[in-house]
Amino acid sequence: MRLGFGIAGGPDVEALAPLAGELERLGFDSVWANDNPMGEGLAMLAGWAGTSRALYLGLGVLALDRHRPEAIAARVEELGLPRERLLLGLGAGFSEHPVAAVREGIGALRPLLPGVRLVVAAMGPRMCELAGEIGDAALLNWMTPERAAWARERVRAGERAGGRPEGTVPVYGYVRAAIGEDAGEWLERESEWYAQAPHYARHFAAMGVEAKDVGATAVDPARLTDLLRAYGAYDVAVVRALAHRSLDDLLAVARAAMGQVTTG
Repeated sequence: MRLGFGIAGGPDVEALAPLAGELERLGFDSVWANDNPMGEGLAMLAGWAGTSRALYLGLGVLALDRHRPEAIAARVEELGLPRERLLLGLGAGFSEHPVAAVREGIGALRPLLPGVRLVVAAMGPRMCELAGEIGDAALLNWMTPERAAWARERVRAGERAGGRPEGTVPVYGYVRAAIGEDAGEWLERESEWYAQAPHYARHFAAMGVEAKDVGATAVDPARLTDLLRAYGAYDVAVVRALAHRSLDDLLAVARAAMGQVTTG
C-alpha cells in the first residue's frame, strides 16, 4: 500500500504550494485536493504542479451535476495542468441517475482530455462496479477497513464485466486522519455534515457505524502508521489530513503517516 495526502480546497493556494514538494521528498504517491465553495480544487493542483516533479495530482472530486465536461477540460487547459500527472476525480453529485451521469461524463471527457486519468468516485456497489468497468482508477471515501475490502471486490467485479484484466483499475481511498490530543474532535467535526447528508447517512448505516468513528485518529502520532495499515485493501491510501491549514501542521500529519515521528 502506497500513501497519498489530501486536504480540502481553499483560497491559500500560494501559501500551501510548497506542500507538494515536501510530500514528494517524504515519498508520497500523490497529493489531493477536494473541490468546494471555499476553494477551487484545480487551482490547488496548479499550485502544487509547480513545486513538484513527479507527484501525481489528484482532484477528489468534481461533481458532474455542477461541472460540465467542456468547462472542466477548458479549465485544465487554462491552468496548464500536466495531463500525465493528473488524476481527475468525477462524481455524480446529486444527479437523479448517478451511474448514468458518471458514465456519460467520462465518455464526454475522454476525447477532451486525452492522457488524463479519469477517476470514479464511488461508495455504493453500482458505482464501484462502474469504476472497474470504465474508470482509470476508483476513489473510495468514508470507508471502514472492512468496507474498503468489500468495495475493492466490487471494483474487481466491474473489471470482469468490462472484459478488463484484474487489477487494471487502482483503488485509491480517502482516510481521514488526525493526530494529537484533539484528534477525535477533529474527526467528529469533519464528520458532522456527512452524517446528516442522506446518501452518506445511508452509507454509514450500511456499514453499521457512526461517521465520527470512520478514520484514523492517534493521540500518539507514532501510532498513525499502524492505523493506516488496516486499509490494505487500498492500492493507495490517501491520508485526508485533519489539521490547521498551516504547512507545519499538515506536514506533521504527513510525517506521522510515513512513520517519521521525532520526539523530544
